[in-house]
Amino acid sequence: MIEVKNVSKTFDNGAEKVEALKPTSFTMNAGDSIVIIGGNGAGKSTLLNLISGNIKPTTGTIKIDGIDVTNMSRHKRAAHVACVFQDPNAGVCPDMTIAENLSIAYYRGKKRGLGIATKKHHLEIFKEKLKTFNPELEDRLNQTISLLSGGQRQVVTLLMATLQRPKLLLLDEHISALDPKIAKQVMEITRSLINELKITTIMITHNLKDACTYADRLIMFSSGKIIMDVSGEEKQALTPAMLVTKFE
Repeated sequence: MIEVKNVSKTFDNGAEKVEALKPTSFTMNAGDSIVIIGGNGAGKSTLLNLISGNIKPTTGTIKIDGIDVTNMSRHKRAAHVACVFQDPNAGVCPDMTIAENLSIAYYRGKKRGLGIATKKHHLEIFKEKLKTFNPELEDRLNQTISLLSGGQRQVVTLLMATLQRPKLLLLDEHISALDPKIAKQVMEITRSLINELKITTIMITHNLKDACTYADRLIMFSSGKIIMDVSGEEKQALTPAMLVTKFE
């Protein structure tokens, strides 16, 4: 499903070259979920930015479902990849309503004209989704995003990212800006969506408890390269204390 082969990224600011990601390779099957951990500057976000198309690799290739997306533009890649970022405002249009934001997401990857209509039957779909994951938002479809809390915005962003069931979902520290109680709720919603839709997922987190609890596989980065890649019983046996020793 996902094939990352010898992908690397070197940034050149004129004064020096920084190798943010050394040649990295891994594969994922459809429906797999990976959690990625590592210190600041380890290469985690660089990898996700390469997969999402925000930046181009220095070397290597990236394939999604057999399609080479290495040099594909970000907007074309959006038909295959959905992203949820740390900033609750990053994935939404704050001055538009919940319904309007969800309508934009509903038409992702489809042919559309200059205007996107929010049709009545779409509203019923949106309402049902919101009812399942956050009943507080069920009757607020016509409210602008700017009036929602950070946690509520992330719920809307998650629904936007998964409405068309992307081939790959990228979560870049998507709960780190939320308070612990709301973060836990959003993580449970995240897990429910992923399990329900069987979406292939890569999630970055700094929360070692979440790293041990969620996903089928764990990859740790350090100094731009993979230093740990575990799954199955080995992944299930991990504890936060064990991961701390790896950081040390």
